[in-house]
Amino acid sequence: MILGKVIGTVVSTRKCSNLVGYKLLTIRPLFGNKENIFVAADLLGAGIGECVLITTDNTTQYALNKSSPIDALVVGIVDSEPQIENV
Repeated sequence: MILGKVIGTVVSTRKCSNLVGYKLLTIRPLFGNKENIFVAADLLGAGIGECVLITTDNTTQYALNKSSPIDALVVGIVDSEPQIENV
């Protein structure tokens, strides 16, 4: 799983019928390489600036209601960003 921040949305005029109903969000990871921005599907209603929990790869299929070509899915909206102390 990945903790990330929603930095934008993707708007498409046409998309696969199995993606209808999903909001597509651009995500910046909070840890690791923060330049690896990616797109994640969302059914929870996350908005720009929110911290989210994302599942990736083949594990996304467990969280989907239908078969969809999704490899990153928002599975949680985090109430507050984690505070990491330097150890």
